[in-house]
Amino acid sequence: MGKDYATKEIYVLQDLEENEKQSISNKFANSIIEMSSLKDEEIASKIKEQLLANVPETQKQYIQNEELLTIIKNMSKEQLDTMLQAYTSEITKMPDSIKNQAAISSVKTIYKSMGIDTDKIQNNYIIITGAKMLGISLVVMISAILIMLLSSQVAAKLGKTLREKVFKKVLSFSNKELREFSTASLITRSTNDIQQIQQLMNMLFRVLVYAPIMAIGGLIRVYGTNSSMTWIIGLEVFLIFIVIGTLFGITMPKFKKLQELVDKINQVAREILTGLHVIRAFNKEKTEEERFERSNNTLMKVNIFVNRAMSFMMPLMMFIMNGACVIVVWMGAKGVNDGTMQVGDIMAFIQYMMQIVISFLFISAMSIMLPRASVSANRIMEIIETKPSITDIEKTKKPNKKKKGLVEFKNVSFRYPDADKEILEDINFTAKPGKTTAIIGSTGSGKSTVINLIPRFYDVTEGEVLVDGVNVKELSQKDLRDIIGFVPQKGVLFSGTIESNIKYSDENMSDSKMIKAAKMAQATEFIDKKEEKYKSEIAQGGNNVSGGQKQRISIARAIAKNPEIFIFDDSFSALDFKTDKALREALFSKTKNKTIIIVAQRISTILNADQIIVLEEGKVVGIGTHEELMKNSDVYKQIALSQLSEKELGGEA
Repeated sequence: MGKDYATKEIYVLQDLEENEKQSISNKFANSIIEMSSLKDEEIASKIKEQLLANVPETQKQYIQNEELLTIIKNMSKEQLDTMLQAYTSEITKMPDSIKNQAAISSVKTIYKSMGIDTDKIQNNYIIITGAKMLGISLVVMISAILIMLLSSQVAAKLGKTLREKVFKKVLSFSNKELREFSTASLITRSTNDIQQIQQLMNMLFRVLVYAPIMAIGGLIRVYGTNSSMTWIIGLEVFLIFIVIGTLFGITMPKFKKLQELVDKINQVAREILTGLHVIRAFNKEKTEEERFERSNNTLMKVNIFVNRAMSFMMPLMMFIMNGACVIVVWMGAKGVNDGTMQVGDIMAFIQYMMQIVISFLFISAMSIMLPRASVSANRIMEIIETKPSITDIEKTKKPNKKKKGLVEFKNVSFRYPDADKEILEDINFTAKPGKTTAIIGSTGSGKSTVINLIPRFYDVTEGEVLVDGVNVKELSQKDLRDIIGFVPQKGVLFSGTIESNIKYSDENMSDSKMIKAAKMAQATEFIDKKEEKYKSEIAQGGNNVSGGQKQRISIARAIAKNPEIFIFDDSFSALDFKTDKALREALFSKTKNKTIIIVAQRISTILNADQIIVLEEGKVVGIGTHEELMKNSDVYKQIALSQLSEKELGGEA
């Protein structure tokens, strides 16, 4: 073995460095080939002929009768070196790979002569190794299935959690936040944006588990194969990250624009679908088609740009990977030619390098989804982190039971967040229990704004609004809204049944209470005519009932709640005069000790109100009964005479 390995034992070869193993292997190969060749009869005969030509006659008989190996054992080192010099020099010139294969073949022959079945040993090794590979493949398959199941479950739960958080936050928004985030944008963020994150998470866990294991395993095997070429892998990974970073820089702003354009197209589609009847009535289908087409084309162009940019990724990755393979083959060929590397080492290195690079390709594939998911995450967090402008104070007060139903406006002024001037200025009035307070005025005078301040849909800019003797800002929103029955100007119904809509405030409400509320709202007139009566289906938004029916169900819903304060925001506008009068009479006669506040356009609706407040450009220009205002308020008189004759105004509505 040589002096360098005189102190080393054969059974600890696995602890040696690769170059030491290779050196020992080569020395053993030379020796084995020499010994195996000397046993060959033809070669032994030629060597004996050389010996017979160079020895005295007295020794020729001995050489002819003895085996060559026995003769060699009895020769001195000088004689042996001289005899074998030409023969061994030919073996030394042979390539290491050929010598190793020849040595292996010789060892097999020796084993067979000893009665050892090498084929059986090889077959057993193949079977055991194959079984191990199948076992590992089975573990990998089970792991992959488990990872897919877990990642799908995590992604689904994350999507559910985000939707809940977004929806809960949106429910806490005041009208100010709802104006800042358009309805279309809120819908997109609750659906499309969350879906982008869910898809990313679905893939992320698979890549995070699979890719690093592949990369680490490949690196370990590369160092065991040939560490002199590992710089190629480092260069390759570096170039991959440059490509990913460049594409990120190009596409990130576009992904943000993409989501904004999705908001825009949803908004346009929502407007068109909502106003479809108006569009048809004015024959503007072509115009709206063009408007939608403009939004659609803009979205398409950005999508194409992003997809084209990202489509460069995989070709560039493959170019880098194949370029690295070329470098490995080129350098490996030089190593094979110099005798420092074997062809098998090159093939193994390429395989392990591909394994490492493919793991990074998996990660880079995620980078296609990452920018858009990142933009979506920012848009979702924008909602979640938005602080509602209307919140409860730490220590809220309870309503004063001695002032139950009392509503007071004291020096109230209000300006919308994006407005240049006050919408309301110095509003002062009191709405008392058992009395009806009506608010009237021209369009844009601020009527709806006044009543939106009572349930704190907005907060006053100056002054204060008191309910039950307490500033609404000091009441909890729940306590405040529990004592208010609000009927908006546009009747809002939810998909379900008539029953579920009337019982909206309390699912456990008795049927008798529901029917009583429906009678007061004059809704039984059409409900009783339906085949399923209160179980009749209501479509989304109440699209399968008329405007008047929708308003009556909305009014019945507020009456069924039995609140202290009723607020009707022009809620009788879709009713005919007969139904309007019957509803008001039933409401006023059966809601004693309740505070009723009505915003109305019709004079006939408010003729008998205990108090009428006249608004003009956000200011109170008159307060009193109908008779008092006809005498003292020119604004009220003009409104009244524009709707009814003097004779009608002098009589009962």
